[in-house]
Amino acid sequence: MYLNNSKIIVIKIGSSLLVDEKQKIRKKWLSSFAKDIKKLKDKNQKIVIVSSGAIALGCKKMNFNKKNIKLDKSQAIASIGQIELMNLFSQTFANYKLNISQILLTLEDTEERRRSLNAKRTFENLFNLGFIPIVNENDTIATSEIKYGDNDRLASRVAQITDADTLILLSDVDGLFTKNPKVFKDSKLIKKVNDLKKDLKKINIKGINEYGSGGMPTKIEAAKICQLAGCNMVIANGLYTNPISKIIEKNNCTWFIPKVSKLDARKKWIISSIAPKGSIIIDDGAKKALKSGKSLLAAGIKKISGKFNKGDHVKIIDKKSIECARGLSSFTSEEIIKIMGHHSNEIEKLLGYVAKSEVIHKDDMVEI
Repeated sequence: MYLNNSKIIVIKIGSSLLVDEKQKIRKKWLSSFAKDIKKLKDKNQKIVIVSSGAIALGCKKMNFNKKNIKLDKSQAIASIGQIELMNLFSQTFANYKLNISQILLTLEDTEERRRSLNAKRTFENLFNLGFIPIVNENDTIATSEIKYGDNDRLASRVAQITDADTLILLSDVDGLFTKNPKVFKDSKLIKKVNDLKKDLKKINIKGINEYGSGGMPTKIEAAKICQLAGCNMVIANGLYTNPISKIIEKNNCTWFIPKVSKLDARKKWIISSIAPKGSIIIDDGAKKALKSGKSLLAAGIKKISGKFNKGDHVKIIDKKSIECARGLSSFTSEEIIKIMGHHSNEIEKLLGYVAKSEVIHKDDMVEI
């Protein structure tokens, strides 16, 4: 079962799961969801929750009808609702001794490499502290031009940034069907999708758009992002109590299986990314270490060329000026100048702050 073997799980919940049609908060459901999260946490699985609901809860507090609100006013409503949303999570999760934090993201935060790297480090630090990040699109500042518009796509980008093994999209249907199940009785649930292009040819996605609050096309777009990132994705019915346990026990849902592993996807992305911003020249000892699958450490660096930032794509060159690898630098060029030739345990003293021990981690590097 994919979920049991997942170290990092991203779970997206829509506003319809938190607030019903009568604008009543579904407290019993949220409590059952928190109980499920507790079970995952007890197995040392790292969890991220991508939640809608700020505007819905803002409308509830202000007694407004969500359908009549324009973008500029919805930003103010989201600001009011955001506190309501986090209070709701905080109070419910506290009953299960679960600590939560809040991360607000815009489209630019995930599309721009340096910003996404900063977000990744924030997630990693929160995991180490034992906290569950709750992510929401930053509706209070996002304009229509820079909005995700749906949390399915945001969730898939979060899964990509965090190197998640599985993304769970909790919807109001059991998964992807051959036809719209609310219209056609002969519609069948598709349990597994291995090849998006091939398996979806027989389905009229547009015809299925009436069901699912986010719409099925946005979920398919999320699946495409996950498949490229080597991440499993599942569409499951979130209206049940204990929705995650239901996936594990019943498996009555649709799984999208990636063709590539997480590591292969990452390395493919590195090798195909834009022109390198600089070069790192290494000694023979470091070259030997890279060949045996180790990370690049500061001690093995002789010099650098070019100016680059953290997360930038760089060439790794040996003493004979032959390119031997490419990777994503964990340090800026200025920082590397200060630490090159030194042992990892000296880095903090040389820079004056805590930093990573690897200049380029083995998972962020591809041999040429």
